Amino acid sequence: MIKNPASIKNNFIIGSLLILLAGCGSSSDGSGIQTKEELGERLFSDQNLSLDRTQSCATCHSPEHGFVDNRINATYHNTQVTAGSLGDDGVSIGDRNAPTAAYAAFSPVFKYGTRTRAQNQSSDIAAYSGFIGGQFWDGRADDLAAQAGGPPLNPGEMNMPSKAAVIERIKENTEYVDAFERFFNSEIFNDVDTAYDAITQVIGDFEFNNRETFYPFDSKYDLSLTGNYSYDPNSKASLGKVLFFGSDFTCAACHQLREIGVEGELFTSFEYHNIGVPENTTLRAINGVTESDLGLFNNPQVNEKADANDHKGKFKVPTLRNVAITAPYMHNGVFNELETVIKFYEHAKLRALNRTDNTLNPETGLAWAEPEVNLNIEHDVLGKNDKNLTPENIEALVCFFMSLTDARYEHLLDDNKVTACGL
Repeated sequence: MIKNPASIKNNFIIGSLLILLAGCGSSSDGSGIQTKEELGERLFSDQNLSLDRTQSCATCHSPEHGFVDNRINATYHNTQVTAGSLGDDGVSIGDRNAPTAAYAAFSPVFKYGTRTRAQNQSSDIAAYSGFIGGQFWDGRADDLAAQAGGPPLNPGEMNMPSKAAVIERIKENTEYVDAFERFFNSEIFNDVDTAYDAITQVIGDFEFNNRETFYPFDSKYDLSLTGNYSYDPNSKASLGKVLFFGSDFTCAACHQLREIGVEGELFTSFEYHNIGVPENTTLRAINGVTESDLGLFNNPQVNEKADANDHKGKFKVPTLRNVAITAPYMHNGVFNELETVIKFYEHAKLRALNRTDNTLNPETGLAWAEPEVNLNIEHDVLGKNDKNLTPENIEALVCFFMSLTDARYEHLLDDNKVTACGL
């Protein structure tokens, strides 16, 4: 149970974040922009920075819904959130699921490196060697600043024709002009690239410095580390925690960054893997995309390398924070329920071990579809456990994932599930 949550202050000290800051912003109304962060916040939600003035960063990264796109697109699903985001033109639909902007500030600059698995994992799981970090599912933006500059110029997103066009929209607002000239210099708008970089910087200041909004670390799991919440030892959520961090399954191999009990766990390793996710044919039927998404291979820093084929089909490991309220799932949004995701991992394990698999996709009632990219699948990690997930195990893991929800989003959880989980 929670013990005085109002008084909680997480003293977790952010380690060395290798970030150059970036993001998207808020409304252009009001008076007196006092800080770069406030300017960035306004830009984050300003739809005037899209061609038809219908879309902002907050459109696809809603602050009220875990910083994902929670819009229901009637042309795709009548009751479910679309897997691909609708663009400013009202027609274009993306081919990837918009990742959350929450906790994105912790992703290191895109690089090649190695990472030792957490100590609770089986000793025969090898250390990871490969690309780490960056922004977007394929890491093509080194940092948040680079990420912030992409969507306004993307024809399928905010659809602005050029950096100069974005700057002209900024100059329509006298408050913005005054703020940029005060925070930078009176000549800031004389050079297009310099001015555009300033826009991405202030959006990044908003994302990086606004801890309460983007990375509060105040979920029930976080509170349990400070003694302000206790999991009922007999609850499903408690069992799920044991299963997640235990060595019987390999969840934590890619979704645990720090040792057990250390504050500030991000529930992602920022690694890149191909786990054999199938094509989202429903989405493709709407957006007309016919080519396979090769993921990391599409990153310019990767596909110029001699071993680039070794990275086809790999995508960055997403954080599990707020995962219970940020459906749909996977890079292409092919699954709508957390239970389905966990069952898919059971399927992936059986496939890795070359065992008979009679499991079905519960959302379709059919056999699991083939991987979209049948190369570089991480069979060595997916098949590292020999224990089958029971229905009770799956339910328990979902319950634990629900406890990773930021306090501000707990009202979005299913009340009946919360009760059943013992949360």
